[in-house]
Amino acid sequence: MSENEPPATENRASRFPVIRSVKTGAVIGWMRGGWHDLRRGGRASLFYGSCFAIAGWLMQIVFAEAYALFAGLTTGFLLVGPFLTLGLYDLSRQIEFGMPPRLLPTLAAWRPNLPNVGLFAALLAIVLLVWARASIIVFALFFTGGFPTFGNVVHTVLTFEQLDFALVYFAVGGFFAMFVFAISVIAVPLMFDRKTDAVTATIASLVACGRNPGPLLLWGTCIGILGIIGFATFFVGLIITMPLVGHSTWYAYRDIVAPEEDEQGAAAAA
Repeated sequence: MSENEPPATENRASRFPVIRSVKTGAVIGWMRGGWHDLRRGGRASLFYGSCFAIAGWLMQIVFAEAYALFAGLTTGFLLVGPFLTLGLYDLSRQIEFGMPPRLLPTLAAWRPNLPNVGLFAALLAIVLLVWARASIIVFALFFTGGFPTFGNVVHTVLTFEQLDFALVYFAVGGFFAMFVFAISVIAVPLMFDRKTDAVTATIASLVACGRNPGPLLLWGTCIGILGIIGFATFFVGLIITMPLVGHSTWYAYRDIVAPEEDEQGAAAAA
Protein backbone atom coordinates (compact mmCIF):
# COMPACT_ATOMS: atom_id res chain seq x y z
CA MET A 1 0.00 0.00 0.00
CA SER A 2 1.38 3.41 -0.95
CA GLU A 3 1.59 6.30 1.49
CA ASN A 4 -1.08 8.19 -0.43
CA GLU A 5 -3.56 5.32 -0.38
CA PRO A 6 -6.10 5.60 2.45
CA PRO A 7 -6.62 2.70 4.83
CA ALA A 8 -9.03 -0.02 3.76
CA THR A 9 -11.48 0.88 6.53
CA GLU A 10 -11.65 4.43 5.25
CA ASN A 11 -12.29 3.22 1.71
CA ARG A 12 -15.09 1.03 2.98
CA ALA A 13 -16.67 3.86 4.94
CA SER A 14 -16.66 6.33 2.06
CA ARG A 15 -17.41 3.89 -0.77
CA PHE A 16 -20.79 4.61 -2.32
CA PRO A 17 -23.00 1.51 -2.25
CA VAL A 18 -24.70 0.00 -5.27
CA ILE A 19 -28.42 0.77 -5.04
CA ARG A 20 -30.70 -1.82 -6.59
CA SER A 21 -34.21 -1.44 -7.98
CA VAL A 22 -36.88 -3.55 -6.31
CA LYS A 23 -40.49 -4.33 -7.09
CA THR A 24 -43.40 -2.97 -5.09
CA GLY A 25 -44.26 -6.46 -3.92
CA ALA A 26 -40.93 -6.59 -2.10
CA VAL A 27 -42.55 -4.68 0.76
CA ILE A 28 -44.53 -7.80 1.67
CA GLY A 29 -41.29 -9.75 1.94
CA TRP A 30 -39.75 -7.05 4.14
CA MET A 31 -42.66 -7.19 6.56
CA ARG A 32 -42.71 -10.97 6.52
CA GLY A 33 -39.02 -11.00 7.36
CA GLY A 34 -39.56 -8.36 10.02
CA TRP A 35 -42.27 -10.45 11.65
CA HIS A 36 -39.97 -13.47 11.58
CA ASP A 37 -37.21 -11.53 13.33
CA LEU A 38 -39.67 -10.08 15.83
CA ARG A 39 -40.70 -13.57 16.82
CA ARG A 40 -37.10 -14.78 16.92
CA GLY A 41 -35.97 -11.73 18.85
CA GLY A 42 -38.64 -12.29 21.46
CA ARG A 43 -38.06 -10.30 24.62
CA ALA A 44 -35.07 -8.49 23.13
CA SER A 45 -37.24 -7.07 20.35
CA LEU A 46 -40.12 -6.30 22.69
CA PHE A 47 -37.71 -4.43 24.95
CA TYR A 48 -37.29 -1.77 22.27
CA GLY A 49 -41.01 -1.63 21.62
CA SER A 50 -41.61 -1.21 25.35
CA CYS A 51 -39.16 1.70 25.42
CA PHE A 52 -41.25 3.49 22.79
CA ALA A 53 -44.46 2.82 24.72
CA ILE A 54 -43.00 3.94 28.06
CA ALA A 55 -41.62 7.11 26.51
CA GLY A 56 -45.08 7.86 25.11
CA TRP A 57 -46.73 7.37 28.49
CA LEU A 58 -44.15 9.57 30.20
CA MET A 59 -44.66 12.37 27.69
CA GLN A 60 -48.42 12.07 28.14
CA ILE A 61 -47.96 12.62 31.87
CA VAL A 62 -45.42 15.45 31.58
CA PHE A 63 -47.28 17.35 28.86
CA ALA A 64 -50.82 16.59 30.01
CA GLU A 65 -51.63 20.31 30.13
CA ALA A 66 -49.83 21.18 26.89
CA TYR A 67 -51.39 18.92 24.31
CA ALA A 68 -50.08 20.90 21.34
CA LEU A 69 -46.50 20.23 22.42
CA PHE A 70 -47.34 16.67 23.40
CA ALA A 71 -48.81 15.99 19.95
CA GLY A 72 -45.72 17.37 18.24
CA LEU A 73 -43.26 15.39 20.34
CA THR A 74 -45.31 12.21 20.19
CA THR A 75 -45.72 12.17 16.42
CA GLY A 76 -42.07 13.22 16.26
CA PHE A 77 -41.34 9.75 17.59
CA LEU A 78 -41.62 8.54 14.03
CA LEU A 79 -39.07 11.13 12.93
CA VAL A 80 -36.32 9.88 15.24
CA GLY A 81 -37.42 6.26 14.89
CA PRO A 82 -34.64 5.35 12.42
CA PHE A 83 -32.05 6.11 15.10
CA LEU A 84 -33.96 4.64 18.04
CA THR A 85 -34.44 1.31 16.23
CA LEU A 86 -30.71 0.87 15.61
CA GLY A 87 -30.58 -1.91 18.18
CA LEU A 88 -33.25 -3.78 16.24
CA TYR A 89 -31.02 -3.73 13.16
CA ASP A 90 -28.34 -5.37 15.27
CA LEU A 91 -30.77 -8.06 16.39
CA SER A 92 -31.76 -8.74 12.77
CA ARG A 93 -28.13 -9.03 11.75
CA GLN A 94 -27.49 -11.48 14.58
CA ILE A 95 -30.42 -13.59 13.35
CA GLU A 96 -29.20 -13.29 9.76
CA PHE A 97 -25.79 -14.66 10.75
CA GLY A 98 -27.40 -17.59 12.57
CA MET A 99 -26.54 -16.26 16.01
CA PRO A 100 -28.94 -16.35 18.96
CA PRO A 101 -30.42 -12.85 19.40
CA ARG A 102 -28.89 -11.14 22.43
CA LEU A 103 -30.10 -7.81 23.77
CA LEU A 104 -27.01 -6.63 25.63
CA PRO A 105 -24.68 -6.14 22.61
CA THR A 106 -27.38 -4.18 20.77
CA LEU A 107 -27.44 -1.51 23.47
CA ALA A 108 -24.05 -0.32 22.22
CA ALA A 109 -24.69 -0.85 18.49
CA TRP A 110 -24.00 2.84 17.88
CA ARG A 111 -20.47 2.84 19.33
CA PRO A 112 -18.41 1.50 16.38
CA ASN A 113 -19.52 4.42 14.19
CA LEU A 114 -20.25 6.93 16.93
CA PRO A 115 -19.20 10.16 15.12
CA ASN A 116 -21.43 9.56 12.11
CA VAL A 117 -24.34 8.02 13.99
CA GLY A 118 -24.14 10.88 16.48
CA LEU A 119 -24.13 13.46 13.69
CA PHE A 120 -27.17 11.88 12.09
CA ALA A 121 -28.95 11.62 15.45
CA ALA A 122 -28.30 15.33 16.01
CA LEU A 123 -29.85 16.10 12.62
CA LEU A 124 -32.95 14.07 13.49
CA ALA A 125 -33.17 15.81 16.86
CA ILE A 126 -33.11 19.21 15.17
CA VAL A 127 -35.87 18.14 12.78
CA LEU A 128 -37.89 16.89 15.76
CA LEU A 129 -37.57 20.24 17.55
CA VAL A 130 -38.52 22.18 14.42
CA TRP A 131 -41.55 19.94 13.92
CA ALA A 132 -42.59 20.35 17.57
CA ARG A 133 -42.45 24.12 17.11
CA ALA A 134 -44.39 23.92 13.85
CA SER A 135 -47.01 21.78 15.59
CA ILE A 136 -47.53 24.45 18.25
CA ILE A 137 -47.88 27.14 15.57
CA VAL A 138 -50.54 25.16 13.70
CA PHE A 139 -52.50 24.63 16.92
CA ALA A 140 -52.22 28.32 17.77
CA LEU A 141 -53.55 29.34 14.35
CA PHE A 142 -56.68 27.22 14.57
CA PHE A 143 -57.44 27.18 18.31
CA THR A 144 -57.37 30.87 19.15
CA GLY A 145 -59.16 30.42 22.47
CA GLY A 146 -56.24 28.53 23.98
CA PHE A 147 -54.63 25.18 23.40
CA PRO A 148 -57.15 22.32 23.29
CA THR A 149 -57.25 19.16 25.33
CA PHE A 150 -56.87 15.72 23.81
CA GLY A 151 -60.64 15.24 23.86
CA ASN A 152 -61.21 18.55 22.06
CA VAL A 153 -58.82 17.60 19.27
CA VAL A 154 -60.34 14.14 18.80
CA HIS A 155 -63.86 15.62 18.74
CA THR A 156 -62.81 18.30 16.26
CA VAL A 157 -61.21 15.81 13.88
CA LEU A 158 -63.95 13.16 14.07
CA THR A 159 -66.81 15.63 13.62
CA PHE A 160 -65.02 17.60 10.88
CA GLU A 161 -65.63 20.84 12.77
CA GLN A 162 -62.21 22.10 11.73
CA LEU A 163 -61.35 20.08 8.68
CA ASP A 164 -58.90 22.77 7.63
CA PHE A 165 -56.94 22.21 10.86
CA ALA A 166 -56.65 18.48 10.21
CA LEU A 167 -55.59 19.04 6.60
CA VAL A 168 -52.94 21.62 7.50
CA TYR A 169 -51.62 19.66 10.47
CA PHE A 170 -51.25 16.43 8.53
CA ALA A 171 -49.83 18.25 5.51
CA VAL A 172 -47.11 19.92 7.59
CA GLY A 173 -46.44 16.72 9.52
CA GLY A 174 -46.38 14.75 6.30
CA PHE A 175 -43.72 17.05 4.87
CA PHE A 176 -41.44 16.48 7.85
CA ALA A 177 -42.12 12.73 7.77
CA MET A 178 -41.31 12.44 4.06
CA PHE A 179 -38.11 14.43 4.50
CA VAL A 180 -36.86 12.24 7.35
CA PHE A 181 -37.93 9.07 5.58
CA ALA A 182 -36.10 10.06 2.39
CA ILE A 183 -32.79 10.78 4.13
CA SER A 184 -32.90 7.86 6.56
CA VAL A 185 -34.68 4.87 5.04
CA ILE A 186 -31.38 3.03 4.47
CA ALA A 187 -28.95 5.55 5.98
CA VAL A 188 -28.89 4.30 9.56
CA PRO A 189 -28.66 0.58 8.65
CA LEU A 190 -25.86 1.50 6.24
CA MET A 191 -23.94 3.42 8.90
CA PHE A 192 -24.41 0.54 11.33
CA ASP A 193 -23.57 -2.28 8.94
CA ARG A 194 -20.70 -0.80 6.92
CA LYS A 195 -19.59 2.08 9.15
CA THR A 196 -20.44 4.43 6.26
CA ASP A 197 -20.06 8.15 6.86
CA ALA A 198 -23.23 10.16 7.46
CA VAL A 199 -23.08 12.17 4.22
CA THR A 200 -22.60 9.11 1.99
CA ALA A 201 -25.35 7.23 3.83
CA THR A 202 -27.78 10.13 3.48
CA ILE A 203 -27.11 10.52 -0.24
CA ALA A 204 -27.47 6.76 -0.72
CA SER A 205 -30.85 6.91 0.99
CA LEU A 206 -32.00 9.69 -1.33
CA VAL A 207 -30.78 7.72 -4.35
CA ALA A 208 -32.68 4.67 -3.10
CA CYS A 209 -35.88 6.71 -2.91
CA GLY A 210 -35.33 8.10 -6.39
CA ARG A 211 -34.71 4.64 -7.82
CA ASN A 212 -37.57 2.95 -5.95
CA PRO A 213 -40.32 5.56 -5.51
CA GLY A 214 -43.22 3.09 -5.62
CA PRO A 215 -41.94 0.47 -3.17
CA LEU A 216 -40.58 3.02 -0.71
CA LEU A 217 -43.73 5.14 -0.87
CA LEU A 218 -45.70 2.02 0.00
CA TRP A 219 -43.24 1.17 2.77
CA GLY A 220 -43.47 4.70 4.17
CA THR A 221 -47.26 4.40 4.15
CA CYS A 222 -47.03 1.11 6.04
CA ILE A 223 -44.80 2.75 8.65
CA GLY A 224 -47.34 5.55 9.04
CA ILE A 225 -50.20 3.09 9.47
CA LEU A 226 -48.27 1.07 12.05
CA GLY A 227 -47.47 4.29 13.89
CA ILE A 228 -51.13 5.32 13.90
CA ILE A 229 -52.07 1.91 15.30
CA GLY A 230 -49.54 2.41 18.06
CA PHE A 231 -50.85 5.87 18.95
CA ALA A 232 -54.51 4.83 18.67
CA THR A 233 -53.95 2.12 21.28
CA PHE A 234 -52.48 4.68 23.70
CA PHE A 235 -48.95 3.53 22.85
CA VAL A 236 -49.53 -0.12 23.78
CA GLY A 237 -49.44 -1.08 20.11
CA LEU A 238 -45.96 0.43 19.78
CA ILE A 239 -44.62 -2.54 21.73
CA ILE A 240 -45.25 -4.62 18.60
CA THR A 241 -45.38 -2.14 15.72
CA MET A 242 -42.05 -0.38 16.31
CA PRO A 243 -39.97 -3.59 16.48
CA LEU A 244 -41.80 -4.75 13.36
CA VAL A 245 -40.82 -1.53 11.59
CA GLY A 246 -37.21 -1.81 12.74
CA HIS A 247 -36.75 -5.42 11.70
CA SER A 248 -38.56 -4.90 8.39
CA THR A 249 -36.35 -1.90 7.62
CA TRP A 250 -33.32 -4.17 7.92
CA TYR A 251 -34.78 -6.41 5.22
CA ALA A 252 -35.50 -3.36 3.07
CA TYR A 253 -31.88 -2.30 3.45
CA ARG A 254 -30.57 -5.74 2.53
CA ASP A 255 -32.85 -5.85 -0.50
CA ILE A 256 -32.05 -2.37 -1.82
CA VAL A 257 -28.31 -2.16 -1.10
CA ALA A 258 -26.24 -4.68 -3.04
CA PRO A 259 -23.82 -6.85 -1.03
CA GLU A 260 -20.26 -5.61 -0.89
CA GLU A 261 -18.96 -8.58 -2.87
CA ASP A 262 -21.24 -7.53 -5.76
CA GLU A 263 -19.80 -4.01 -5.58
CA GLN A 264 -16.25 -5.34 -5.67
CA GLY A 265 -17.09 -7.55 -8.64
CA ALA A 266 -18.61 -4.62 -10.51
CA ALA A 267 -15.56 -2.48 -9.76
CA ALA A 268 -13.23 -5.21 -10.99
CA ALA A 269 -15.24 -5.61 -14.19
CA ALA A 270 -15.08 -1.88 -14.81
